[in-house]
Amino acid sequence: MQITGNIQKMRATAEIAQTVQYVLPMGDQHVSMNELIGQVINVNFNGNINCVHCHTKTKSSFNQGYCYRCLITLAQCDSCIIRPELCHYEAGTCREPAWGEANCLNHHFVYLANTGNVKVGITRHVSEGISSRWIDQGASQALAIMRVPNRLISGLVESAFKSHVADKTNWRTMLKGQADSIDLAVIKENLLGKIQGELDDIINEYGFQAVNILEQSAVDIHYPVENYPTKIKSINLDKELEFSGTLQGIKGQYLLLDNDRVINMRKYSGYELTLRV
Repeated sequence: MQITGNIQKMRATAEIAQTVQYVLPMGDQHVSMNELIGQVINVNFNGNINCVHCHTKTKSSFNQGYCYRCLITLAQCDSCIIRPELCHYEAGTCREPAWGEANCLNHHFVYLANTGNVKVGITRHVSEGISSRWIDQGASQALAIMRVPNRLISGLVESAFKSHVADKTNWRTMLKGQADSIDLAVIKENLLGKIQGELDDIINEYGFQAVNILEQSAVDIHYPVENYPTKIKSINLDKELEFSGTLQGIKGQYLLLDNDRVINMRKYSGYELTLRV
C-alpha cells in the first residue's frame, strides 16, 4: 500500500471499554491506522506544506497546520484558544464573531484526566461519555466534573484549578506506559474544596447557572499499543524527511515505533506525506 496526501490530525473515536480507533486523513483518503499496527511503515515528507484552513502553499506551518495569514486572522488561532479565560467576545473584539458564537458561546466541560499525572482541562464535547480531547492528550482515565455555559467561564474555572493541579500533559511521561489508576472522584472533591472561594466569585459575577457541578463516573480509555518505548526519541520531519519502523502502537496523536522512536502526527498537519506499508 502507498498513499500520498496532505495529512490532518488523526481522528479518534472510542466507546466505553473499547479500544480507541484511529483514522489518518491523507488528502482525499482515510487510513485506518489500527490495522497497520505490527506492520513496517515508511513515511516520507515531500517538502510541500499547505495550510489546513485556506490550503495555500506555505513554507512554514504555525499552530499545527496554519499559514501565517490564517494564524493572525482566524479566531480559532487567537491566543484566547490557548487561554480561554482571555475570551474577548463580549468586548466586541472577536476576530470572527460568527465563529465565536458557534464555538465559544455554548456549553463547555471542565474535566480531570490521568495522563501519567493528574491534569485539568476543558472540552466542548463529551460524546458517548468520552471526549476526543481526552484521547488526543493520551489520558488513560478522565472525569467530567463541571458544565459551564461558555468558553470564558470554563477558562476562569480552569484557572482556579491551575493553582492546585497541572493543566499541561507531560507527553514523555504519557508515552512511557499505561498510567497507574487513580481515584479522580476523590481528587475532584479535594480540589473543589480548595477553590470554593473562586467558584463563589464566578457565581456572584455570572449567576447561579454559571457553575454546574456534575456527578459522573470516571471513564477508562484504552489505546492500541503493543509495546511502549523505553527511551523516547522524537522524530522531527523538518530535519528528517523520512522515517520507518514497525508500528507498535498509537497513543494520543503519537505513532510509536519499534526503535523507541515516536512522532506527533498532529504537529505535521498540512504536510504532504507519502505512507508506504
